[in-house]
Amino acid sequence: VLNVHPRGTFLCTRLALRSMLKNRWGRVINIGSVVGIAGNVGQSNYSAAKAAIIGLTKTVAKEVATRGITVNCIAPGFITTDIVKNLTPKITKTILQHVAMGRFGEPEEVAKLAGFIASDQSAYITGQTIAIDGGLVLG
Repeated sequence: VLNVHPRGTFLCTRLALRSMLKNRWGRVINIGSVVGIAGNVGQSNYSAAKAAIIGLTKTVAKEVATRGITVNCIAPGFITTDIVKNLTPKITKTILQHVAMGRFGEPEEVAKLAGFIASDQSAYITGQTIAIDGGLVLG
C-alpha cells in the first residue's frame, strides 16, 4: 500500500506533466481518501499512503501553477462500490451514524466532481484536497 499508492501517483503525475508543461495547460486530479485527512483505526498504512498523495498534490501544484496547470486531489469517503455494498448491515449502520448526510456517496457524484475539476470552471483552484464524504470528516 505504501509503495503502490504514493509511488504510482508520483510516477503517473510526472509522466502526465511532460505534455502538460509543453502545452502550458493541464489538469492533474489525484485520488486520495478522507482517511488521508482524518486517519482511521486499523488503517495506518492506507492513511499514510493517502496523506502522502495529499502532500504530493500540494507540492506539485506549487511547482507548476505558473504554467497553466492545476493539481488537485479528490478525497472520497464511503462510496457505493462493491466493497461498501458487501458490508454487513451492522457495520453499515455504524458507519452511517458518522456521516452527516446519513448515506453513502455514489460513484457518479465523484465523477461529476472530477469533471468540474478538469474543466475551465476550476481554473483558479489548485493544490486543494476536496473531500466528497457526506460530512464524514466535519469534526
